[in-house]
Amino acid sequence: MDNREQQERREARRKRRLKNQVIVYIVFLILLLVLGTGIGYGVFALTKSREAAEEKEQDRQELIEEMLVTEESIPSVEPTPTPEPEVTEPEVVEPTREEKLEAYVDERIAQMPLEDKVAGLFVVAPEAITGVSACVRAGDSTKGALEANPVGGLVYFSKNIQSKEQLTEMLSNTAQYARYPLFMAVDEEGGSAVSRIGSSIGPKVDSAGDIGATGDPQNAYQAGAAIGSAMWELGFNVDFAPVADLANVEGSIMQGRSYGSDASAVSGFVTSMVNGLQEQKVSACLKHFPGIGSTTEDTHDGMVSSDRTREQFLAEELAVFQAGIDAGADFVMVSHMGAPALTGNNDPAIFSRELVTNILREQMGFQGVVITDALDMSAISAYYAADEASIMAVLAGCDMLLMPEDYEKAYTGVLEAVRNGNIDEERINDSLRRIYRIKYADMVE
Repeated sequence: MDNREQQERREARRKRRLKNQVIVYIVFLILLLVLGTGIGYGVFALTKSREAAEEKEQDRQELIEEMLVTEESIPSVEPTPTPEPEVTEPEVVEPTREEKLEAYVDERIAQMPLEDKVAGLFVVAPEAITGVSACVRAGDSTKGALEANPVGGLVYFSKNIQSKEQLTEMLSNTAQYARYPLFMAVDEEGGSAVSRIGSSIGPKVDSAGDIGATGDPQNAYQAGAAIGSAMWELGFNVDFAPVADLANVEGSIMQGRSYGSDASAVSGFVTSMVNGLQEQKVSACLKHFPGIGSTTEDTHDGMVSSDRTREQFLAEELAVFQAGIDAGADFVMVSHMGAPALTGNNDPAIFSRELVTNILREQMGFQGVVITDALDMSAISAYYAADEASIMAVLAGCDMLLMPEDYEKAYTGVLEAVRNGNIDEERINDSLRRIYRIKYADMVE
């Protein structure tokens, strides 16, 4: 190879080196340019960020200064304390007197054994449980008799009365001996026909017939108040009066004992007598439901029936009883008279569920004590055994059984009827509630 070729090769290599160097320089310059641009942008962004932060801080300082100025211009006010939440006591509803009485009565009945419950349905003469011929005092024999036979009430007659002092002491002792409160009853209508205490120790008041003839019901009120005051002082708390019957047929069995024959007029006298008695704390007993004045025969002697129509009974006799019920009479006495227009048969009224429960209790609204007329009267005793009559009366709706011919037999019969399910015990409880609402009425406020 000659020198010319070598020279050319060296020149070519030199040019390639120069070219490569130029490329390197250009790339380097580009990199420097990019780097410089990035650094410049970064510096610019950092500066802007710093400026924004400084502006934000300045704004914050200005806001704080404004708040401080505003706060200084506001008067200082003490913070209102948060009130304690008011505690509301639950409202206590005070039970009514009636509710208290119901609770009291239910509690007492719940504590009674069945034997005592059944005995509590009976009102008997004291001789029926003591065995003596005429009770005129109450001592150990009476105490023992009441312990063995806690009857619901005792009824007294003229043979039991010797003097005011004797009667007062006997009734007081008897009441103290009783395990449960007693109804102490007497027939005191006024006049002379049916007057147990008035005929011997007073007070003496006119008969219902004479009072009715005056035309002034206020006279019946005064008679009731006089009788009631005397009875309460002696120790009685139930009077089997007033007579609410109408003497509305010639020869009426109630002539003289009734206030008259006009239902409207008699209603006023009956209402006044009820008020006079019960204002003296003596329970009144309307008798003889549904009204026996339309007969001329006596149930003491045998069966008696009335031919009054249902319409007549409703318009007249029952209107008088309704007036007495509305006046608040505690008792209604049901008679032994047959009233087929009301009951559908000639059976004694005390055995009629239609009459006692449907009419008297439900239709007429009587909520007091329904008591039978005396079960030893011939209208009953001549045709029915003592236990049979008592059971039938209870099933009809009667609450109390007055003077069965044989108390022990009647009591045992009713007790056994409850035990074997023929009479529901709750039926007995219902009667006792009505009885004890009266007996315990003054024991709650």
